[in-house]
Amino acid sequence: MTMLVTGAAGFIGAATSQSLLDRGHEVIGIDNLNDYYDPRLKQARLDSIARQFDDRFRFERVDLADADALQRVAESAEIESIVHLGAQAGVRYSIENPRAYIQSNLVGHANMLELARHAGVRHMVYASSSSVYGGNKSLPFRVEDRVDHPLSLYAATKKADELISESYANLYRLPLTGLRFFTVYGPWGRPDMAMWIFTRALFEGEPLPLFNGGEMRRDFTYIDDIVRGILACLDSPPADDGQVKAGGSTSPHALYNIGNSRSEDLMRVVELLERATGRKALLEPKPMQAGDVRETFADISAIQRDHGFEPSTSIEEGIPRFVAWYRDYHGL
Repeated sequence: MTMLVTGAAGFIGAATSQSLLDRGHEVIGIDNLNDYYDPRLKQARLDSIARQFDDRFRFERVDLADADALQRVAESAEIESIVHLGAQAGVRYSIENPRAYIQSNLVGHANMLELARHAGVRHMVYASSSSVYGGNKSLPFRVEDRVDHPLSLYAATKKADELISESYANLYRLPLTGLRFFTVYGPWGRPDMAMWIFTRALFEGEPLPLFNGGEMRRDFTYIDDIVRGILACLDSPPADDGQVKAGGSTSPHALYNIGNSRSEDLMRVVELLERATGRKALLEPKPMQAGDVRETFADISAIQRDHGFEPSTSIEEGIPRFVAWYRDYHGL
């Protein structure tokens, strides 16, 4: 069975491709390898997969906004299901370069829905984000909460993706599952995320930028837990039975939070990084950034109920694993 994974050179996409290959599937991975962060890291992820699964992993450099290129990929194999993780990531970068988000997250998402519809795939799981909750003051965040007030364009595009997906599920009975990811971290992680930024600063003896003076909380979720949740959802498409799904749809479209279901104090993360690196942090308090939120906290009861998702990795376990990988990757 051939699975299509978009964003296959990205953090979550590469880990998901690896797990699908471990299961015995053939995987077509697509990515445009843009320079939002160092493309060498993206290529290193792909190289790691290719060394292990060269005969069952095929990579195509394709931009999601290029409908013709996507069509050629779709025609090259019989695709059973899709894990659509490709997107322009980052809350703050959406303020600097909004057009990238329109092209990748809106045009690209619509193109993938069209591909899924015409290919007649069994199921498409796609990436949403905890950012859709915006300035929601009700904690923990529940999939039933209203998400009408995004604080960034990135968040707005992810909410729009959910709405467009709902229309496709309704019109074409296309089985879709959207996952609102909460602060994913771990080996092969992203350099624009706090875990990497703080670790690099510690090893290089630079100050750690602490936005909102460090008074932040995040639902940090380890990559292995995330991938298990993705695959559990992929295995069980929402039924076209007229019943209400997680997120409120009566079409074959479900929405889930996928997180660790623990909101961790940012300073606790700094303590664990200090311990794992053996370095003392230099702290640089900064004001809150535009588009950011003070706290995230996932209510995961829906995905627990429907798919048996149970995150098992605490930050006390996960952070040392990330630092060990970071040391190895950088030869420290």
